[in-house]
Amino acid sequence: MTMMTPPPPLDQEDEEMLVPHSDLVVEGPQPREGVAQMDPTGVVENQQPEEPPSMKFTWRIDSFPRLNTRKHYSEVFVVGGYKWRILIFPKGNNVDHLSMYLDVADSAALPYGWSRYAQFSLAVVNQINNKYTIRKDTQHQFNVRESEWGFTSFMPLGELYDPGRGYMVNDTVFVEAEVAVHKVLDYWSYDSKKETGYVGLKNQGATCYMNSLLQTLYHIPHFRKAVYHMPTTENDMPSGSIPLALQSLFYKLQYYDSSVTTKELTRSFGWDTYDSFMQHDVQELNRVLCEKLEDKMKGTVVEGTIQQLFEGHHMNYIECINVDHKSARKESFCDVQLDVKGCRDVYASFDKYVEVECLEGDNKYQAEEHGLQDAKKGILFIDFPPVLQLHLKRFEYDFIQDTMVKINDRYEFPLQLDLDRDNGKYLSPDADSMSWFIVVVVHGGHYYAFIRPTLSDQWFKFDDERVTKEETKRALEEQYGGEEELPQTNPGFNNTPFKFTKYSNAYMLVYIRDSDKDKIISHIDEKDIAEHLRIRLKKEQEEKEEKRKYKAQAHLYTIIKVAREEDLVEQIGKDIYFDLVDHDKVRSFRIQKQIQFTLFKEEVAREFGVPVQCQRFWSWAKRQNHTYRPNRPLTPQEEAQPVGQLKEMSNKAYNAELKLFLEVDLGLDQVPVSPPEKSKEDILLFFKLYNPEKGELRYVGRLFVKSSGRPVEILPRLNEMAGFNQDEELELFEEIKFEPSVMCEHLDKKASFRTCQIEDGDIICFQKARIDNEDEFRYPDVPSYLEYVHNRQETVEEDRKPGPELVVVVEYLLVKMYYPKQDEDHVYRPEEGSVLVSLDLVEQIKSNKRWLRLRCRCRGWQNVQG
Repeated sequence: MTMMTPPPPLDQEDEEMLVPHSDLVVEGPQPREGVAQMDPTGVVENQQPEEPPSMKFTWRIDSFPRLNTRKHYSEVFVVGGYKWRILIFPKGNNVDHLSMYLDVADSAALPYGWSRYAQFSLAVVNQINNKYTIRKDTQHQFNVRESEWGFTSFMPLGELYDPGRGYMVNDTVFVEAEVAVHKVLDYWSYDSKKETGYVGLKNQGATCYMNSLLQTLYHIPHFRKAVYHMPTTENDMPSGSIPLALQSLFYKLQYYDSSVTTKELTRSFGWDTYDSFMQHDVQELNRVLCEKLEDKMKGTVVEGTIQQLFEGHHMNYIECINVDHKSARKESFCDVQLDVKGCRDVYASFDKYVEVECLEGDNKYQAEEHGLQDAKKGILFIDFPPVLQLHLKRFEYDFIQDTMVKINDRYEFPLQLDLDRDNGKYLSPDADSMSWFIVVVVHGGHYYAFIRPTLSDQWFKFDDERVTKEETKRALEEQYGGEEELPQTNPGFNNTPFKFTKYSNAYMLVYIRDSDKDKIISHIDEKDIAEHLRIRLKKEQEEKEEKRKYKAQAHLYTIIKVAREEDLVEQIGKDIYFDLVDHDKVRSFRIQKQIQFTLFKEEVAREFGVPVQCQRFWSWAKRQNHTYRPNRPLTPQEEAQPVGQLKEMSNKAYNAELKLFLEVDLGLDQVPVSPPEKSKEDILLFFKLYNPEKGELRYVGRLFVKSSGRPVEILPRLNEMAGFNQDEELELFEEIKFEPSVMCEHLDKKASFRTCQIEDGDIICFQKARIDNEDEFRYPDVPSYLEYVHNRQETVEEDRKPGPELVVVVEYLLVKMYYPKQDEDHVYRPEEGSVLVSLDLVEQIKSNKRWLRLRCRCRGWQNVQG
């Protein structure tokens, strides 16, 4: 079996310091390779494009011992379109070592905020034997504050100036620089799909652990194919079906060009927003999700896939030492939990896992007919699954702090795992030998995953929405954790070394069995996806693209919402009771801002069948009492303007669109006619009719009245609109406002409209003045009815619903409640009543998992009992 050779230990040169050039040596710890500037989070990812611009530059320095300058620069060379040069301190930068840096040659002339990222190596060539050439490499994000980066103590000056060492021959020194320039990634403009071919998952608040797990499962193609083959129908909703939600998520990860949301999936779990902001355990989520899917796969073509992929078996055994007796019990597992504390690597953890425990003394084993016996107890693996999940126990309970603490000890894991080592000491006698290749490293804390989807040398980092390419060293060695020690700043001085803890370390490992890799890492195309799912998701994608275009072009358009009398008839008394219309339910038009309003009127004519000359538009205004009424008709000058200018002129902060009322007058044959001229004396009023017998309010029409006229003069018209006899006596009320309380006042029929302060857009409610058996009606007049509508009791339940997967036993409890009832003095008093409440709901209220709010607004008291 071929094994991966572990990486060689760092040479002494690799322990040298990497620091920006400074004329003064800074006391105390300084950054070095693997520590400083290795992860410029949020700005640059250590990604390695296919062919980064690179170049090798050789600098010949003659008469090196006679260099009298403190600093010495090479000539400028260009890599990746950027100018670079080498900077050396021939006598050392306040140290007895050669100091050498890579410098951005034109940093002083670059624009504010410049930045560039490079991997580079610097070398002093050995001219006698090239294998002794001293070479050091690093990487850095260069910027205005750190335009030079390199090694203060590159090599001892004594070695450099010693002719026998071969670094300086005939007073000549050769210095080499190899530079590869990488892209500086802007977090906001970075395109994961374009750069890597993969997309990320959006974080809902604290769902990074779930995102890492979902990316891990998605990149096991055999698992993804099984999910695609789970039976779902076009009538299913993703928020109510875990299989469909997961199918949808995987499809979007495979075919979408931008990051994907997980909200449908979490809704199918029965989670609400609160759950999305609670970080759960990734191992527990993995088990629960797989159990759910395993249950859903029963009776389908993919039944048993979860066990086939993830389930292995081990044997718990007890073997007596002095007698021939052995008991064994076979158990299954889906993941292996390995100790980190006290273990150097994965193999040490497996050693501990199968460690034999001796049962002796007071702890002897009761061996059936043999009685108490000395025995050995242990675990051996019978078989491992094709996909082996190793959970590293990075957290333990601290009894002193009374909390879970993270273990950041160094813990190594190989690229290729051999569990047949040492003559199969982890395996039972009948187990097969096997090996695995690592494909996933999940980092805990803030979770992100390093994955190599095709088992190639290219790793990818999946960090929520962002996916970047990574080197193998970054994905493996830098996730070992542990402590690192910064070397002494000044050689020769007795400085105490500075140690720091590496908090970046692995929490979960996933290995693919070598013999099954071709089956598991298989190709998936659209033929593996159900047709109804492809159609649905393609449609969703098209709609999403349309919405994106719509938003991108929104600044070029104006939304005009046109309310008509038909809308008032349809809504008043059904959807609304106060004011005139809900503008969200009227016909809206999306019109380019530069289009003339006259052309918009032609569009209205085509839509509503109202000729242009028969249209008169009114603007709406929000009054100080928070009502919203038609204010005035548009002038000919306004209608001659483009739509955009008209909106800007009439728009207020509270009004995001242009809202208009279309006045249309009908002739005797019910055909639209031109609207009459409106003088300053004319007032447009709207009328609502109240029927106390039915407890019903409805819109009946509008009229123009003269401000000098009196309400009594229009009573015949109102009787005609209501369908009453011409001599029916009417009671009139003005609807003034409804927030925070209702104001609906009696209207003096003999006073002029001007005296009553009636103006355009006002609403008059009327009813019969004489009502038979008035005492039998709960709400005999308009004010009491509007008060009732405003204050009627509402039961409001929180958004959280029981998850679709939750089975609820429906039982009910009769709960005494108190409802408001108005007595003859118009005072609301409690009236006993009953309501059925689900016992399941009551239990959830008690356990704080669900809240039920009962809200009662009424005059004089506010109370709910039960």
